[in-house]
Amino acid sequence: MAEGAGNQGTRVLNPPLGVELCCHRSRLAALMADNDIPQPPATGRHGYWLKRADTSAQSAGDIRFCAGQRELAAALADFGRRGIADHLVQAHVQGDLVKFYGVLGTGFFRHYYPGDDGITKMGDEMRNGTPHHYTFAPADLQSAAGRLADLAAVPVYGGDAIIRPDGTFVIIDFNDWPSFARCREAAAGAIVDLATHR
Repeated sequence: MAEGAGNQGTRVLNPPLGVELCCHRSRLAALMADNDIPQPPATGRHGYWLKRADTSAQSAGDIRFCAGQRELAAALADFGRRGIADHLVQAHVQGDLVKFYGVLGTGFFRHYYPGDDGITKMGDEMRNGTPHHYTFAPADLQSAAGRLADLAAVPVYGGDAIIRPDGTFVIIDFNDWPSFARCREAAAGAIVDLATHR
């Protein structure tokens, strides 16, 4: 909770410490590892993602797909030249990309396939191609995302996950106060409910 805000009767839904944690990918990844929340492995056979980890992405160059070790080394060198020492390397996971949105304690949770409607922020959403809509358990994704939201102290949250062909999943991104672009009205009602009953 924001310093002094609670004492003054101000409702703080996503406290500053939680917001700060979501901006530091390396700390968030460590929290996920410590609590067995599924995330991509460090190595794989289908390329890598290099992500700035000291703050949220400031530009498209702060999150890069690298097809192999040579590209990864070049990208790491560029990060070094830019003074970015804190970074996260994760293997690319093949499967369906889904975006999810939730509000803890309200039952509100939605997931969408950006490949279905073509809405994209920086184009990276299309790296995995057209979704196959692999069968998986949305309740399990909600449970994992909700547990992370609770651990990170951000009850209003969103993120991205990859659903593998076998139905297992990994969470590849997690945010406080996402856009709720595809479900704003329903999310607004849930946020009001959270603020009213918290």
